[in-house]
Amino acid sequence: MAVDRKPVFHDLPAAPVAQKKPVSDTRHGLTRSDDYAWMRAENWQAMFKDPTLLDPELRRHLEAENAYMDAAMADTKALQKTLFAEMKGRIKEDDSSVPMKDGPFAYGTSFVTGGEQPRYFRIPHDADPKDEASRRLLLDGDKEAEGKDYFRLAGLDHSTDHSHGIWGYDDKGSEYFTLRIRDLSTGEDLADVIENTGGGGVWAPDGKSFFYTLQDENHRPSKVFHHIVGEPQSADRLVFEETDPGFFMGVGGSLLDDFIYIDIHDHETSEYRLLSTKDLMAEPMLVAEREEGIEYSMTEGGDVFYILTNDGEAKDFKIMEAPVNAPGKDNWKEVVAHEPGRLILSHMAYARHLIWLERRDGLPRIVIRDRRSGEEHSIAFAEEAYSLGLQGAAEYETDVIRFSYSSMTTPSQLYDYDMTTRERTLLKTQEVPSGHNPDDYVTRRVMAPSHDGELVPVSLLYRKDTPLDGSAPCLLYGYGAYGISIPASFSTTNLSLADRGFVYAIAHVRGGKDKGFSWYEDGKMEKKENTFKDFIAAADHLVEQKFTSYANIIAEGGSAGGMLMGAIANMAPEKFAGIIAAVPFVDVLNTMLDDTLPLTPPEWPEWGNPLESEEEYGWIAAYSPYDNVGEKPYPPILAISGLTDPRVTYWEPTKWVAKLRETAPDAGPYLLKTNMAAGHGGKSGRFQRLEEVAFEYAFAIKVAGKM
Repeated sequence: MAVDRKPVFHDLPAAPVAQKKPVSDTRHGLTRSDDYAWMRAENWQAMFKDPTLLDPELRRHLEAENAYMDAAMADTKALQKTLFAEMKGRIKEDDSSVPMKDGPFAYGTSFVTGGEQPRYFRIPHDADPKDEASRRLLLDGDKEAEGKDYFRLAGLDHSTDHSHGIWGYDDKGSEYFTLRIRDLSTGEDLADVIENTGGGGVWAPDGKSFFYTLQDENHRPSKVFHHIVGEPQSADRLVFEETDPGFFMGVGGSLLDDFIYIDIHDHETSEYRLLSTKDLMAEPMLVAEREEGIEYSMTEGGDVFYILTNDGEAKDFKIMEAPVNAPGKDNWKEVVAHEPGRLILSHMAYARHLIWLERRDGLPRIVIRDRRSGEEHSIAFAEEAYSLGLQGAAEYETDVIRFSYSSMTTPSQLYDYDMTTRERTLLKTQEVPSGHNPDDYVTRRVMAPSHDGELVPVSLLYRKDTPLDGSAPCLLYGYGAYGISIPASFSTTNLSLADRGFVYAIAHVRGGKDKGFSWYEDGKMEKKENTFKDFIAAADHLVEQKFTSYANIIAEGGSAGGMLMGAIANMAPEKFAGIIAAVPFVDVLNTMLDDTLPLTPPEWPEWGNPLESEEEYGWIAAYSPYDNVGEKPYPPILAISGLTDPRVTYWEPTKWVAKLRETAPDAGPYLLKTNMAAGHGGKSGRFQRLEEVAFEYAFAIKVAGKM
């Protein structure tokens, strides 16, 4: 099929040609040959910890791809600088959070002008948050990051007695975090060094020990350890080990410091074990044994636990309660009933109130119940599309919680809310130093009919003066996996596209929970192709309604959303002017067949297990982007990866680009950018990240012919 696209890439050098080293694989009587399987480094576990161990042949190939990408994007250098300056100009450089009160102090974060990393500070409980003289600097992220190509902080968790803090960092991008312990009175770190952790710890109430998860050699958090301050890591006590590689594990603590939570889960099943802080050496107590498809999470409410669960066919979840001393499932009693179409997302409990965040008709709201009277009221807003964030409080004995609100046109607003008087106190409005007038923009939500009659919500942002006659370029973003809903929130970066006449659109496709839990179920396993068809339907609807045209749509998605990009490229390449696939999960079948990779066993409930099931093998093989590349009119494609990414390994987009270039050489071009010193999230500094967004948007603007 002939596709009318603007010729925007000129005088390109010869693209890198990857060597073909066929490897055959036979499963369920079916044999496939993979010419680029060699790109999966056999020493990937060691390389994630030390990137210098990368095979020289692979390094040369990735560097050649980066050079080709640089040549293709050379004419956008000035545009990238302009975009970066715009985006940076919308950020208050010396910004500071509103400190959260916890006992004798309030804790917050701040940035300095020019700084990439956050600083952690505290002030006395009753001090004026704006009085910088009262602040005590606890951790300077910029100082800790000095001399490192990559640096990501995992936060600072203070002990109950406020004397010490656990902080963690990853300096490879591989998400193996090192933990240190800081004396908060002196600012000095103790000698303790805990390696290869999941990135945080939970203090015991006495502040003399804490609990953390250890990542195993396959990058899975499979063990919980108890560390006593001052002892070597080798002396740490194993508290619990999860032997099923299909489950993730995390450790947390209750607001009242009465319990340590061990949370074991995959994408559809969960199990909790509790450790009373009154007996740290005890065996963790099982709450409710895991049952396939049954999820639950817990929060403490004094003499009861509140349990959010889908048990008993409560697809959109309900809230139960059980006595603290007998939290087993036999003692669960319903306190918030299941309502089909009202999805309860999370819950919190305080001395006098139970609160939860729910989603109805695709929009969030906060509901508050008085625990004494049972009276309920809610917090909601009137815009067509908006985002709510529930921060809650750090103290149990409180009537005041904190939440945030924004929309695609309205900068984030932070509120304290008195649950008894129902008064809102605006604490902070996100500043846009270069200026922002919400009245210059429009945010809308339209509904796109999909192939089976389902209506797909699409959130839109554009300037009021944007012509809606089909001539506007459009960046259409999608994700659609794990039940994650993409919020219609304020973004300072998206304004750079809107100001250039773009319609910025988010397709809330199946695979997320935007329209309830069934919206998620209808976009996973054997129904995964609904995700892809929904996205194409969103593109069709935007064209039909003259928001844009097929020659002007640039599609974008990352990680599992990158899989979406690979699938729609195979299914409807003629409907997109360009595609941006960030850390794209495109080699789905091979990855789900490789049970040594970090996320493979835990992800079988999301995609299927092709090792055990011929039927599930068939589902994945039918859409796996890498396996379905054909001789088609693909648009220009930009793939972005991170060398030390443990979630979507660098070889997935590398193999995909090589196969695209071999199979459809007259289409494209296909560009691969590999961050040689970063992982899944790209570079970690706040301005470094803006440089990456500016690069992606420069590609979109170039492909749209708007340079």
